[in-house]
Amino acid sequence: MDDPILTIDEREAINGGRWFSSLSPSLRHDILRCAYVKRYKDGELIAARGEPPEEWIACAKGAVRVSSTSISGKQITLTYVEPGIWFGDVAIFDGERRTHDAYAHGDTTLLCVSRADLRKILTQHVELYEAMLRLHARRIRQLFGLVEDLNTLPLRARLAKQLLHLARSYGVPSLADASEVRIGLQLAQEELAQLLGASRQRVNQELKAMEREEAIRIEPGGLVIRDRAILLRISEAEIDK
Repeated sequence: MDDPILTIDEREAINGGRWFSSLSPSLRHDILRCAYVKRYKDGELIAARGEPPEEWIACAKGAVRVSSTSISGKQITLTYVEPGIWFGDVAIFDGERRTHDAYAHGDTTLLCVSRADLRKILTQHVELYEAMLRLHARRIRQLFGLVEDLNTLPLRARLAKQLLHLARSYGVPSLADASEVRIGLQLAQEELAQLLGASRQRVNQELKAMEREEAIRIEPGGLVIRDRAILLRISEAEIDK
């Protein structure tokens, strides 16, 4: 569903994004001037694998679940795009079709720029080319970091790192205890396991162990971070000798 206006919170999420906020005021103005808003309900398809790229997109609210489907038909979640993050530009630059499916996770608001408008902005703002290089360099660093973690850290440490990331991106103060942080993104244990390349059973075991250590609390509505320091110590653990 299209809606021409971002809410105050959605606009703050876009303007407060680390990458977008680093752009010059005139470039930000020109991007926002030609951008349009789309809203999706939980589970709605945003873009399908194999489609030609038509839009450059930023998440303003909710999350975008990026996934692929295996030969056997099993859907695998690769990542969740959080508010303030721009994506979809790779396919526009290389001219290839989209490589993954994208679905709304929860009620999700997107800010979109058409491919034609992005090309026009690039001709008017050389600055955007360098900014895009920075954006892609950051993604490559993150990707290499994930590969390194996958090959050097035990599941327990990778899970702790993932929980800390989710707390930074979606953390909301707990009403019951100001020192606690609730992860606002609703993830089933199966979805969390997919992000880590592990089974739901193993992730469940590690979560229960962290709960016993009072690092987290598992509730029907999601996860609560009780002690970031404990999670940080777990995340920095080296692979078992």
